[in-house]
Amino acid sequence: MMHDYHKSVMRQEAIDGLKVVRGGTYVDATFGGGGHARAILERLGDGRLIAFDQDDDATRNIPTDQRLLFVNHNFRYMKNFLKLHGYIPVDGILADLGVSSHQFDQASRGFSARYDGPLDMRMNMMAKTTAREVLNKYDTDKLANMFRLYGELRNASRIAVAIEEYRNQQALETTGQLVALLKPMAPKGRENKFLAQVFQAIRIVVNNELEALKELLKQSTNLLKAGGRLVVISYHSLEDRLVKNFMKTGNFEGRQEKDFYGSLLSPLKPVSKLQTAGKAEVIINPRARSAKLRIAEKKPFPDDNEPL
Repeated sequence: MMHDYHKSVMRQEAIDGLKVVRGGTYVDATFGGGGHARAILERLGDGRLIAFDQDDDATRNIPTDQRLLFVNHNFRYMKNFLKLHGYIPVDGILADLGVSSHQFDQASRGFSARYDGPLDMRMNMMAKTTAREVLNKYDTDKLANMFRLYGELRNASRIAVAIEEYRNQQALETTGQLVALLKPMAPKGRENKFLAQVFQAIRIVVNNELEALKELLKQSTNLLKAGGRLVVISYHSLEDRLVKNFMKTGNFEGRQEKDFYGSLLSPLKPVSKLQTAGKAEVIINPRARSAKLRIAEKKPFPDDNEPL
């Protein structure tokens, strides 16, 4: 077991928000180092936990526990798998989004600007698209759009042009090359933040992260039983905005739609305010600094409780 794989962020708050009941059925959509999964198992009694993770490295962290079923796939396939094996409905779903500490700290994965390694950034090493392919094959307009939308970078066009000019001379192969090329464009004193936004934009595209998150959120409304909890920890504004809007309104734009009586048409209802990591946790685990935790509960509908 890889004990240094990943420090679970806001572990206590997430598990409390999930309201684990003994004998229940739960989903850990992002198993990673297994910290949240172990916390669920501690409260689960004779229940069932189905855990998903597309990274093969995560399989090294699976505890020996008959109550846990590990699925080595992206959580976007959650509904199909649960339906196939008869696990619907479930009592709760937990998703800790983003990149694990283990993935960040492996230079060979290319997730971090701190290490020189190949431009990869795949969470699923069997996937075809890599960061190298994106940076060397996308045209300047597509690159600029990527950095603008997913990195929220004001100088997205300038970054795209710099990459185009560089690759006309030689291919971009490593994170070190990318950092050396783009670091001079960073606002003074904000170099690390700038590079983090650059890498975030590329990673989101390589792994199709926002589309996968949308699928998870939409699927949750069909998978949860009435009163079941959805707990999501996100790490940047693009993710958090999708989660916030969907939990409140049932759509990703935050558009309020109401029925004849003026009641909000949304399958979920937020059950707590936005939570962030405490100072003590941030000191121990600096990556918790950007974490945002949101909790919602599935509303009861007539067909959940009585025949129409």
